[in-house]
Amino acid sequence: MITINDIAEMAGVSRTTVSRVINSTGYVSEKARKRVMDVIEETGYVPSQHAKSLRTKETKIIGVILPKISTDTSSRTVNGMNSVFEGIGYQILLTTTDLERQKEIEHLRLLQNRQVDGIILIATNVDQALMDEIKTSKVPVVVVGQEMSGVPSVIFDDHAAARRMTELLIEKGHRSIGYIGVGEADRSVGVQRKAGYLEAMAQHGIEVEDAWLETGDFSIESGYEAAARILEASSRKVDAVFAATDRMGLGAWRYIRRHGYDIPGDIAVVGIGASETSRFIEPALTTIEYEYEQAGSVAARTMMQLLQGEKGVSGKKVLDFKLVERDSI
Repeated sequence: MITINDIAEMAGVSRTTVSRVINSTGYVSEKARKRVMDVIEETGYVPSQHAKSLRTKETKIIGVILPKISTDTSSRTVNGMNSVFEGIGYQILLTTTDLERQKEIEHLRLLQNRQVDGIILIATNVDQALMDEIKTSKVPVVVVGQEMSGVPSVIFDDHAAARRMTELLIEKGHRSIGYIGVGEADRSVGVQRKAGYLEAMAQHGIEVEDAWLETGDFSIESGYEAAARILEASSRKVDAVFAATDRMGLGAWRYIRRHGYDIPGDIAVVGIGASETSRFIEPALTTIEYEYEQAGSVAARTMMQLLQGEKGVSGKKVLDFKLVERDSI
């Protein structure tokens, strides 16, 4: 295997000169530079990335923390990041928390110890411990999906999206609208989407029964169970169920169909996320589409701005949404 010492000997220059040519540092005469480059071209020499990273303190690796590695949302977001990083010679190192909040902090520390240049966290909660960990990180951190004060964040307009979906249900004549959310530790899905639903209901003078409000854990099973509780406990006939995510919406859809109700004739069902599965069930699920690929690419570009030392990158970037009306409403 050709080494930097071999290149120096073949070019008739010092090892330091070869190092300066490879890393574009320090002065080297054009004559010496040409001799080194000619030898590199003749031999096909490729500098060791590990050795180079030791000199530059850069690894060209970005750590990415996912809540779930197998979801459509995660894969589309990572594809968006990859579209940016691949073109500039960066690689992604993935870890997953399996929706365990403590693992977000553990993986932030783990990736820093792996000498990544930066970390992109697709967050599922916002608490003080997590914010403290991010703000004391040794490398830049960009958060996707949750807004954090003083931390570069890429978010969707969850409040407006949920409000618009609720308004669509009301426009279609629905008044008894059950809602399946998630815990409020997740501010985007758990707080903002619920707030959008409640705001639309209040603006149209519709009183929300306590029995209409249920909580799941993002899973299809929890959507199924939450729909059962809503339909069994409500004092008025529920004519629509709005799930804060498509996965929980699919669970509600299954419960409603299995118990003899027609969708949308008896009960409409809607979600958020525009998952792949939501298109192929019958009737197909009405949903909100987020540009997850765009979120990933915006997060990647934000990371590169941080690594390049650009100023004013600490704010939030809010991305739009698209209402996708299908047959379930």
